[in-house]
Parts: sequence; C-alpha cells; structure tokens
Amino acid sequence: MKPQFLVHDEHDSVGVAVVDIKAGEKISGSCLETSKVISLESKDPVPLGHKVALKDIKEGDDVVKYGVVIGKAKQAIKAGQHVHVHNVKSNRWQNVKI
Repeated sequence: MKPQFLVHDEHDSVGVAVVDIKAGEKISGSCLETSKVISLESKDPVPLGHKVALKDIKEGDDVVKYGVVIGKAKQAIKAGQHVHVHNVKSNRWQNVKI
C-alpha cells in the first residue's frame, strides 16, 4: 500500500499528507530518513499537503517538521488530528500580535 503521508525526519511530530485523508481512516506513512513505517488513525480530514499529528502534542509544545521546530501548538493536538494554522502558531509569526 502506498503511504498516505510522509515524515521528513525521525524526530518530526507531524507528517505531510500526500493524498486527501478522511476522518476515521487507518493511515500509514513512511519516514524519508529511515524508511520506518508509521501507522495511526486519522481524527480529522487532512487535505493533501497539510500536516497530520504523529503523536499527542500539548498546548505550548513545539511542532517539529524537517527535524526543526516550525511552531508552537496553540491548543492540545491529538495524534491523527489535522495540524494547521487553526492549532499552530508558526515560528514565522511568533512575534506578531493578532
């Protein structure tokens, strides 16, 4: 079976959907660095190109992609949930007050 998401680095907390993912699907992905297969159940629909949480992320925790911190969780995120601007504040915008 082809992976539904890809993980760039073994330390990432998110993977990137390579297909549209439906809520409740059993999904699997592959780590590009190690070829390790990661399986989980999606909690939300995740559009192609968007991120899916690989593990539970607490509010205020770092979100890691490419092996680097890309932002902070604005709220708790469960493994399998859609990760995007609604629940992550990008490091690019950390100093901007909205």
